[in-house]
Amino acid sequence: MKKTIITVVGKDTVGIIAKVCTFLADNGINILDISQTIVGGYFNMMMVTDATAYPHPAAQLADEMEALGKEMGLSIRCMHEDIFNSMHRV
Repeated sequence: MKKTIITVVGKDTVGIIAKVCTFLADNGINILDISQTIVGGYFNMMMVTDATAYPHPAAQLADEMEALGKEMGLSIRCMHEDIFNSMHRV
């Protein structure tokens, strides 16, 4: 399984979850876990996904997610679980 961590941050607007989840579904990426909050009008979402069925390199997924974020006025980051864990090890 290719677990990928996706974070979405930005000003809250209608349809953020729908657009991000539609992109993931259209690319065969399954959401394993999801958490989202809105604090002071700012949206924050973190997802653990299974990108095993995504047919392209992980770097392409990260680029496509970043482009989607720019389109929506959000910051969307995507990284492999191993990289995420290494970056957040205490």
